[in-house]
Amino acid sequence: MIYSAIPLAQTVIELCKSKGLKHIVISPGSRNAPLTIGFTHDSYFKCYSVVDERCAAFFALGIAQQLKEPVAVLCTSGSALLNYYPAVSEAFYSNIPLVVLSADRPEFKIGIGDGQTINQPNVFKNHILYSANLKLDIKEEHRHFSSEEFPIFKTIELKLEHLFKLQENVQDTNEIEINKALNISKIKQGPVHINIPLDEPLYNRVDTLKVNPKVITATLPELELDFETIEFCADDWNAAERKLILVGVNDPNEIEQKYLDLLAEDESVLVFTETTSNVHHDNFFTSIDKIITPLTEEEFKALQPDILLTFGGLIVSKRIKSFLRTHKPKQHWHVGLEKANDTFFSLNKHIKTTPNQFFSQLTIRTTIVESDYKNYWNQIKELREQKHETYVKDVLYSDFKVFDIVLKTLRKDSVLQLGNSSTVRYAQLFKLPFDVEVFCNRGTSGIDGSTSTAIGCASATPKPTTLIVGDLSFFYDSNALWNNYIPASFRIIVINNEGGGIFRILPGHKDTQNFDYFFETKHHLSAKQLAEMYKFDYQTASNEVELETALDTFYNASKTPKLLEIFTPSTINDSILIDYFKALK
Repeated sequence: MIYSAIPLAQTVIELCKSKGLKHIVISPGSRNAPLTIGFTHDSYFKCYSVVDERCAAFFALGIAQQLKEPVAVLCTSGSALLNYYPAVSEAFYSNIPLVVLSADRPEFKIGIGDGQTINQPNVFKNHILYSANLKLDIKEEHRHFSSEEFPIFKTIELKLEHLFKLQENVQDTNEIEINKALNISKIKQGPVHINIPLDEPLYNRVDTLKVNPKVITATLPELELDFETIEFCADDWNAAERKLILVGVNDPNEIEQKYLDLLAEDESVLVFTETTSNVHHDNFFTSIDKIITPLTEEEFKALQPDILLTFGGLIVSKRIKSFLRTHKPKQHWHVGLEKANDTFFSLNKHIKTTPNQFFSQLTIRTTIVESDYKNYWNQIKELREQKHETYVKDVLYSDFKVFDIVLKTLRKDSVLQLGNSSTVRYAQLFKLPFDVEVFCNRGTSGIDGSTSTAIGCASATPKPTTLIVGDLSFFYDSNALWNNYIPASFRIIVINNEGGGIFRILPGHKDTQNFDYFFETKHHLSAKQLAEMYKFDYQTASNEVELETALDTFYNASKTPKLLEIFTPSTINDSILIDYFKALK
């Protein structure tokens, strides 16, 4: 075995190993060399090299998203660390265990004009579960002290004895901090930051360990359900004739099907799901915007629930947010272990348990309530489906038509990664196969990192992965393709309408030079050259016939990943979408 000669680097690596942190995404640098040496020479770790730190962090996030276990990113000092911030904030709001390992200069070299030096401790303080700011090994540090700094020591022996005690204290403190950070990331499922000062020489190696760090274990506390709360919930549930369950971002197979089946049978319960919910039943209401956009005020009042029950992460639909903020439920309960967002300004219960445990106790205390709530809205749903099919059949070639065609061709038992902005919102309007797992970076809902996350996901799951993404998001994250870990089964579909077309449906002065340049961001870029540079099989389509022809072979087995760029007319997409919602009435 080969180890860095620096004890602190050895300590970090050995504790990562003891916690089962296996995947390490490394961006090249010099200050992080001691850690890179240790990780890459230990066969326990699976190490990846990704040059662009922003892409590297989202790539790691995609791996952690699939494995549900901490994944580390490692960078050098300076601005490299700041490039992790978009992914750190996404991990924070999406509850993804990302471990940031940043090499730093020693404290005595901060603020003296050295290059690649910034104030790294606590740099993510507003979007991190824990920051561990380690101390430099005293034996390394004391080399830089002058004798004038130790006037109280009358002998060399006293000085060395004092240094030895300091060293023991520093080692203990560092080990405690590293243990704490790694435990928090694993148990609370979120990002942590470990900042590691390292001094030259950085490249010295040894063949034996100098450290034997203490491993401090931590386990999840047992869930203690408040049965009094459950009893109160059951009483209110049995008394309510209109219950609305709204499911946000949710991992596949999180909820036991038997509870979903029971909810689907209750005439007083509507279950609204989103594409990112990964919760399925024929009796549930998908495509929320399709249901509620054409509603009259009278119909909104008929939909207003007595009880709103939410679980899962953030909600995509702005329309359901607006509805529930205006027509507030009498009660809003959120079920989940972590934070409960008061999205609709009516939250009155946060039930800190898992949905499965909550439903296991609620369903044995409740009965099916007679109500016309579901029957009434089932009729609305059927009407909307009929009008949807009629509109889709005759609609012109556009973004809307492309999503209708593309989503029908997704591979069975596959993973779908969606870009943000218009991509995820269009996907909400169509039915997806139940066996397709859907993911999207909805924590911060930014366009940055969608491709990098999808590639990380594809590298960590045995299932074939497809990314559907808009042109701006794709070009913004184009360094994601600078990656040696992309499986041949990976597919990218870029919908290129030459700008941020979603802004055309928002209030504003369209078709002006100012709007085109500063809001829609018109461009004439193509992904063709990027595909060629990164060895993707490139296909293109500019009309319905070309699209269907391309899709006929797009998912066939290949030796390289594939990219399909679909060009759509930028000037009609907004009017087609607006007309769609009018046609649903």
